[in-house]
Amino acid sequence: MAADEKPIKIGIVTFLSGGAAGPFGVPARNGAEVLVETLNMGGKVPAPYATKGFGGSPIELVFIDEAGGVTKQVTEFRNLVQRQNVDLVIGYISSGDAIAIPPVAEELKKLTVIFDAGTPRIFEDGSYKYVFRTGAHATMDNVAAAYYVMENKPKTKKIAGINQNYAWGQDSWNDFEAAMKALNPGTQVVVSQMPKLMAGQYGAEISSLLSSGADVVHSSFWGGDLEAFVLQAVPRGLFKKSTVVLTAGETAMFRLGSQIPDGTILGGRGPHGVFAPDNELNRWFRKAYHDRYALFPTYPAYKMVQAILGVKAAYEKAMAAAGGKAPTQDQIIAALEYLTYETPSGKVEMALGKGHQAIQGTAYGTVKQVKGKLTLVNIKQYPATKVNPPEGVKSEDWIKSGFKKTK
Repeated sequence: MAADEKPIKIGIVTFLSGGAAGPFGVPARNGAEVLVETLNMGGKVPAPYATKGFGGSPIELVFIDEAGGVTKQVTEFRNLVQRQNVDLVIGYISSGDAIAIPPVAEELKKLTVIFDAGTPRIFEDGSYKYVFRTGAHATMDNVAAAYYVMENKPKTKKIAGINQNYAWGQDSWNDFEAAMKALNPGTQVVVSQMPKLMAGQYGAEISSLLSSGADVVHSSFWGGDLEAFVLQAVPRGLFKKSTVVLTAGETAMFRLGSQIPDGTILGGRGPHGVFAPDNELNRWFRKAYHDRYALFPTYPAYKMVQAILGVKAAYEKAMAAAGGKAPTQDQIIAALEYLTYETPSGKVEMALGKGHQAIQGTAYGTVKQVKGKLTLVNIKQYPATKVNPPEGVKSEDWIKSGFKKTK
């Protein structure tokens, strides 16, 4: 099959400056670059993605910095659509941005794929035609974290949290607290800290956590906040006094390394990075990324690749149904709804949100330093159906029901 050689123009929105750039935004950009450059050569990415670009058409990327806040991102989105005439937008790490963009995407009727932001509210509180999310939402992370804690620390009685005071942090803590209480009704919350996003200094919060007597401290911190918290809390002994669960901790593994103490529980927001399966796509991606950047990809890079491959799979499915002609946006949308496709992270199912929200399994592991090098032991994989709500059921209600699998 061959399509029009006119490039397919994709707006890519990710943090290119600020505290989220180094650990999150730049790896995501790098993942997009290495994948798209290889796709544009054709035949270099393992099956089923060997065709050039999208169905033979080359891909052109336009990068936008996600830094600057919600108002700026809405303006940037309008510029991408109305001035730069992109064919679709893939982006958004911050849940605040990801909540603000869908109504604008619907207004402008532009296919938009959220690749990372985790709040469940997007498709649990809304319904969209043009908006998709190809990564699982945060309920997966926090339900799996509760399972992992109870399997490995069954005597846990007191829990505490330190999470950012916006949708992502609030939802993450609410889901972890509810899941712990569902699995262990005697669970007691001793303190919940909610500093503002990118606060950077956590002295008072760490003091409160140290005096709380918590068996387990939960944090969904990410980016610069995550790294700052670890660097400030470790010298004060918090990681010795309590078991610390970092649901988004995988990005810090290679940046902080030996500074993350033994016993810390780390997640990677799905089966990404060190948790990714040993499949042909993953072997190709890790090598291609490492050859280009002399670093191994972390989960933001995997999630960006997952989004681009999802659109490619939908585009080529729609193209086949159209007899080899370049598909319309509506045909691509129809093909992406309820799509199941393969990635370096394994299978992705667009199973929730009327086919617009992905589910995946996930994994957690425990840090063990070996000769000054961070390794993960006791890695446990959780299947998608165990850690995601069923279609049509809000995460909060599913957890409170004791994880019932039907409405």
